[in-house]
Amino acid sequence: MDKIRYQTRFAVHIATRDIAKRLAAAAMMMLILLWLGYVSTPIVMSVSIVGYEFCAQAVARHLPDRDDEMSVSYVVAVWAMNCTSVLFYLAPAYLLASEPSSAMLLAGFLWLFGVFVHITNTFAALPFYNWSLMAPSFGAAFLVFWLAAGNAFLPSTDTEWMITTGMMVVYIFNTYETLHKQKDTQRALNAAREEANSRLRALEHLSRHDPLTGLLNRRAFDEELSRMLTARRIGTDVCVFLIDLDGFKPINDTYSHEAGDQVLQAIAERLRGLVGATGIAARLGGDEFAMAFRSVASEQAAMRLAQYVCRAVREPVHYDEKDLHVTASVGVGLTSYTGETVEAICAAADQAMYRAKNAAGSRAVLYDKSVFERRTTLEDRASIVRAMAQGQIVPFYQPKVDLSTGRSIGFEALARWVHPEKGVLAPALFIPEINEMGLHGDFMIHMTTAILSDVEKLLSEGIDPGQVSINIPEVALATMSGRTELDILLGRYARARQHITLEITEDVFIARSADMIRESIAHFRNAGLRVSLDDFGTGFASFQHLRQLEFDELKIDTSFVSDLVTDPTAEVLVRGFLDIAEGLGVDVIAEGVETRKQADHLEQLGCRFVQGYLFGKAHPLEDIRIRLFSETREAARQKAMLAAASQPLAEPAE
Repeated sequence: MDKIRYQTRFAVHIATRDIAKRLAAAAMMMLILLWLGYVSTPIVMSVSIVGYEFCAQAVARHLPDRDDEMSVSYVVAVWAMNCTSVLFYLAPAYLLASEPSSAMLLAGFLWLFGVFVHITNTFAALPFYNWSLMAPSFGAAFLVFWLAAGNAFLPSTDTEWMITTGMMVVYIFNTYETLHKQKDTQRALNAAREEANSRLRALEHLSRHDPLTGLLNRRAFDEELSRMLTARRIGTDVCVFLIDLDGFKPINDTYSHEAGDQVLQAIAERLRGLVGATGIAARLGGDEFAMAFRSVASEQAAMRLAQYVCRAVREPVHYDEKDLHVTASVGVGLTSYTGETVEAICAAADQAMYRAKNAAGSRAVLYDKSVFERRTTLEDRASIVRAMAQGQIVPFYQPKVDLSTGRSIGFEALARWVHPEKGVLAPALFIPEINEMGLHGDFMIHMTTAILSDVEKLLSEGIDPGQVSINIPEVALATMSGRTELDILLGRYARARQHITLEITEDVFIARSADMIRESIAHFRNAGLRVSLDDFGTGFASFQHLRQLEFDELKIDTSFVSDLVTDPTAEVLVRGFLDIAEGLGVDVIAEGVETRKQADHLEQLGCRFVQGYLFGKAHPLEDIRIRLFSETREAARQKAMLAAASQPLAEPAE
C-alpha cells in the first residue's frame, strides 16, 4: 500500500501537469467528430472531459503532505478518476473506426496509438497506474480491430486524408512531448527518492546522535562499542570511560539552562577532539558522557587518557562574559579487567565512576574486580525473576508467641529462596539485589500472593493461623499504583484479609511521601487490616510522628532485647516502650528472643507477646500446619482436663 500511495502522489502531479495538451487534443477530436456529423456524442464527451479536469484540480488541492497521511479512499478516488477518464479519451477511436473511410480508420488508429504512447511514456515509472490504464486501452484496440474487420470501406476524400495527415503530425508531436515529460517525471521521482533518502539519513542520524551535542547517543555508543570489541587486536585493550560532570547542576540553576547547554556543547567538542579517529564519544543523558578507544596498550596509558579527560573538562567555558567551571568524575573500564561484552565493560566503568564521584575532587578510577564489590547484572535479574516465576522464593513463617500460654498467636512471613543448588537462602543474600534492581514491587506482589494463598489454605482446613504479618515496602504505600495492586490482591483473598497484619518500619515517617503513606495506612486499617510498626526505636520516629500515625502493634527491635539482661539502659528503654504502647492502646511484640532469661525478664516487665529463635525459627507452611494442629490438639486436651477437674466427685454408694 505504501508503494501505491507513493505512485498516487505522482499520478496527481501528472493529472495537473498536462491539462493544456489533453484539452487541445480533445478539442481537435471533438471538431473532427462534429465535422463527421456526430453532435450529441462530442458534447457529452467534452463535458465529461472538462469535468474530469476540474476533479483532477480538486483532488490535487487535497493532496496530503505525507504519503502516510494519504487515506485509502483518496487513493481509490485518484485511481478511479484516471481509469474513467481514459475511457472518454479512447471513445473517439471507436467512432472513427465505425466510419466507412479508410482515412478515418487510420486516423482512429493514430488516435488510439497516441493514447498508448501518452500512457506508457507518462506512467512508465508508475506500474500500478500504467497497467490500470493500459488494460482498457488494449480492450479498445481489439474493439477497433473488430469494427475494422467487419466494415466495407469507401474511397476517402482529400479532406479526410488531410485530417489523417494532421492526426499523424499530432501523433509525432505527442510522442516527442510525452518522451520529454517522461524525463520530467523521472527527474521528479529521482528528486523525491533523494529527498526520502535524505530524510532517512537525517532520521538515522537523529536516532543515533544526541540532538544537543551531536555526539552518539547511548544506543549508538553500545553498537559501536560492540564492533570495537569484536575487532579488538590481540595484545591491546578496548578502553571505556564513563564521565559524570561535577558542579553542573548549579550552573543550570544559577545561570539558566541555556548556559548549561553551552557547557555541555563545549565539553562534547573537547571529548570529540580527544577521541579523534581512534575512538568514539557519546552523551548518555543529562551530564553523563562516555568515550571508548579501540586500542589501549596498558593500564598506565588508559589512566593517562583519563587524566587528559579530567583536564579538558576543567577548562572554563565562556558564557555571557563569565567563566563557568565544572569538573569530571571518570570511571575507566579495560577489557583485561572486565571481560569482552558491552554490558560487562560498561557496568565496570560505571562502578568505577561512582567510586570516583564519591571521592573528593576531580579524579579518575580504574575498575579492578579484585578490589570492587560485585554488582548485580542482567543475568542476576533474570535469575531472580525466574525464581519467583517458578515458586522458588517462598514465605517461611516465624511464630509470634503468647508468653502466658506458650501458644502461637500468629506468624511473621519471611522470604526464603529455596535454591535448587544452593539450598535455602536467607533474605540478606537476595533482598538487597531485588531492591537494587528495582524489583521490590514485583517481589511484594509475589510474596503477598503466596502468603494470602497459604492463609486461605489453612483456613479451608479449619486451622486458625492467627495474625500473619507481611513486610510491606514503602513503594506499596507511597504510590497510588502500589496501594491499588495491594487492594486487588486483598480483594482476591477476602477470607484471609482479617488475618493479615501489614508490617512497616518507622522510617516511613521521614519518607518523601509521608503524607501519602499515612493516607494508605488509614485506608488499609479502614479495610479491616492491622498495622504493625516494626524495628521500633531504631529509626527516626518522634512522639509527634506516633501521634500522626494509626497502628495496632509495636515491635521492639532485637537490639534492645539482646541487651536486656546485661544492660540496665536497655531495660529502661524497653520499659518505656511498653508504657508508650499501653498509653496508645496498642499491642507489643518483642523480637529476637533467644534465651529463657530474656523471655522471663520481658514477662516480668509486662511484655506478653514475643518472637525469636527460642520459640522457633521461620519454617515452611507444612511445618507450621503441623505446629498449629499440635497446639490446637493440646489446647483441646487441656480444656477437657480442666472441665473434668471442675466436675464434683460422685457420692459413695450406701
